[in-house]
Amino acid sequence: MKHYLNINNLDNLQNTVQEAITLKKNELQFEHLGKGKTICLLFFNNSLRTRLSTQKAAQNLGLNVIVMNFGSEGWQLEYEDGVVMNQDKAEHVKEAAEVIAQYCDFVAIRAFASLTDKEKDKAEIVLNNFKKYAGIPVINMESATGHPLQALADAITIEEYKVAHKPKVVLSWAPHPRALPHAVANSFVEMMQLQDADFVITHPEGYELDTEITKNAKIEYNQKKAFENADFVYVKNWSSFKDYGKVVCTDENWMINEEKMNVTNNGKFMHCLPVRRNVVVADEVIDSENSIVIQQANNRTYSAQIVLKKILENN
Repeated sequence: MKHYLNINNLDNLQNTVQEAITLKKNELQFEHLGKGKTICLLFFNNSLRTRLSTQKAAQNLGLNVIVMNFGSEGWQLEYEDGVVMNQDKAEHVKEAAEVIAQYCDFVAIRAFASLTDKEKDKAEIVLNNFKKYAGIPVINMESATGHPLQALADAITIEEYKVAHKPKVVLSWAPHPRALPHAVANSFVEMMQLQDADFVITHPEGYELDTEITKNAKIEYNQKKAFENADFVYVKNWSSFKDYGKVVCTDENWMINEEKMNVTNNGKFMHCLPVRRNVVVADEVIDSENSIVIQQANNRTYSAQIVLKKILENN
């Protein structure tokens, strides 16, 4: 594996999940792999779990780590070719990417969607320009359209809490006061398409995700019906894709509460965090024994570590 930009970059999801679970039992067993090598973590947007878990994962493999909050510490970058740079952009990505590649062996990037220009967001201009000009492996720490490190951590978590039968997994929209990106939901859908599971997406009408990603996934507009007999309930807000970046529904009735979880098959509650309590999910649910959000967050280290291990071994 040269780059990790999408969950489909993995040769085999199930094998990778098992490797990560094994690695978790002795997280320092490959600390020699990264000796003498450096990874640069570039954050164009804020982070808690992604920054700390990726940094820890890199250190577990013996890598030197450079962290830069590019949004506040770096020059504003220009991504268009042939542009006259007489406005607010001080540096072109061509030079920035090549310079960064001289300082490190890998670069991991976090750059959210603008939620204003659908086509530009889908083009993933930040990731793809660094991939084009840096000439070193690029890891996606959440981009405009995907969060594959989170999706891999979710797959690890589901495997650790697996049931004896074919699981029913529900991805549910929930309300939020702000317009949020589609990245987490997109990658979770792509990950579930690689699983042997009964997978259902539930959301209000008008909140359909990109059909190029959801493909033939089952969509149920009745949230309570979708939750029936679910083994895992993964909750996330996203803004409208059709009316791109808009909040077209703030229905508080879509918040996850105990009554809804009671129709599941003793279902586990999942969320990528951060989460707004009593907006997205009621305290009674996130504080319950069936909430595994902290375990999910812990697995972020091992999703990042197994990805970095594979890239180190390949390069």
